[in-house]
Amino acid sequence: MEKSKSISEATFPEQFMKAVRYYLPTIMVAVGVLLAWESLVTVFDIQQFLLPKPSLIGSRFMTEINLLLDSESRSLLFEATGATFREALGGLVIGCSAGILVALITARWTVITEATMPFAIAANSVPIIAFAPIMNNWFGITNPVSKMAIVSIIVFFPTMINTVRGLTLVDEHELELMHSYAASPFKILRSLRIPNALPYIFSALRVASPLSLIGAVVAEFFGGPRATLGVFITQEASGFDFARAWTAIVMASLIGISFYVTVLIAERIFMPWHQAEQSSD
Repeated sequence: MEKSKSISEATFPEQFMKAVRYYLPTIMVAVGVLLAWESLVTVFDIQQFLLPKPSLIGSRFMTEINLLLDSESRSLLFEATGATFREALGGLVIGCSAGILVALITARWTVITEATMPFAIAANSVPIIAFAPIMNNWFGITNPVSKMAIVSIIVFFPTMINTVRGLTLVDEHELELMHSYAASPFKILRSLRIPNALPYIFSALRVASPLSLIGAVVAEFFGGPRATLGVFITQEASGFDFARAWTAIVMASLIGISFYVTVLIAERIFMPWHQAEQSSD
């Protein structure tokens, strides 16, 4: 009792130092990569169109922030970031929700699971670019729904496959115990199968969160309004402003990271018991 109390009531300096020790290697690697990048471009005189300096990219990024803060100006980069963010988020929510719903239906009957799983795996292996022209033709090249549809398809199958595994790979002894208490199928689903599937679901969401951003940007390469990151990168690169194109790549990375961190926070909220098991290991 005292041990658990002391762990839960760790002081703020202890928690801060633990976080520093955990993230310090990552920060050091990131700083080292940026310094090496800056030095190699300077030493070998690499041209901007091949690889601009991080300092130049940072300068362009600060220029866009100043435009955003200036009420009389407009930053096309942040407008494009907002549009791509909405496309990726909308597709992520729709695709993951549909994947979980279909998994709940198919996992109820083993025959349906065995029949649909090969098709899900085959569809998951189709490249992203194969869907872009089709969805643009269905919904319109400038319609954000076409990009959301592509993102939904990309994240649907990993979510569905992982959720089905979590719902079906339950401990046989626990399942027999539920049957011995004459538990209804809904009670077994709510009390046993869904808690067992939560780690699988969040594992799928961690994969789907960056995939959603990749799908949205790649779909935009096939056309769309200029105020999207994919079109923005293409046009800035064709105009030889590669530093500005790299700022858009940085923004896309930040969106992907924010999605991933959000999933991690949700995992800690909905599965505190799982986090406790991992920390004890």
